[in-house]
Amino acid sequence: GAKNHLIALPDCEVESTASDVVVSYAGCAGQRCMAASVLLVVGDKEGEAQKKLLETVVEKAAAIEPGTGPGKMGPVIDSNSLNKILSYIEASEKEGADILLDGRSWISKMKDDEKFGKGYWIGPTIICHNNKTDKAMNEEVFGPVLSVYHVSTWHEAIEIENANPFGNAAAIYTSNGGYAEWFLTRVRASMLGVNIGIPVPREPFSFGGLYGTRSKFGDMDITGDGAIEFFTNRIKITSKWPTPTVPEYVMGLEKEQQEKSDATTDHANFAGRM
Repeated sequence: GAKNHLIALPDCEVESTASDVVVSYAGCAGQRCMAASVLLVVGDKEGEAQKKLLETVVEKAAAIEPGTGPGKMGPVIDSNSLNKILSYIEASEKEGADILLDGRSWISKMKDDEKFGKGYWIGPTIICHNNKTDKAMNEEVFGPVLSVYHVSTWHEAIEIENANPFGNAAAIYTSNGGYAEWFLTRVRASMLGVNIGIPVPREPFSFGGLYGTRSKFGDMDITGDGAIEFFTNRIKITSKWPTPTVPEYVMGLEKEQQEKSDATTDHANFAGRM
């Protein structure tokens, strides 16, 4: 499983960060292990940079239409999944969270659609939590739902991310490489991104969660060296060949040995000669 956290610092580039956050949490209807689940906004909740970022995220997510083409989002996989997602949204309301974007409107909107009416539709949803212990802040929702929480300090962001039982992915948004390095050395996750909300490592690096978390079971990963080790056998061959007696080879070997006789001595007898 996964509960991937995105951390946005006040110096992040708003437009690109907002686009990346939306693509990460709403792409594939949020039903992929690399989807963003929580956005931790660092700094004053009423700060200009923080408000601008959140407004832009909501604006871009609200522009998504139901469907299967570019700029659109499809339905979730089945009724069980839909009901689970709805339960987290409803629980968040009861816990005092603010619904900044409510995707439940898609249910009635698509119900009688001639082409897509049979799908299980839930639109991009953004919840601003007032309590970090809310269910949607801590459990895997697996849908197009983004939980937003404002933190005062970098350490608070790290504490929230590292306290969750998963260790799949995390990302930091900033314009400062030093700030990024600070987070990368403290985040408890296996796949990390800098200004990238879907930090899938490219081959030949391994894709997988962190040992000791609920994002990792068994040994090795599904790509990279781990996959090669799992699906193949290492076959070791030890061989020794007699010196060929072909005239052309012998003549060339004698000349080569004469040239190297003063420079190379096989003290370890690697050649196996007496």
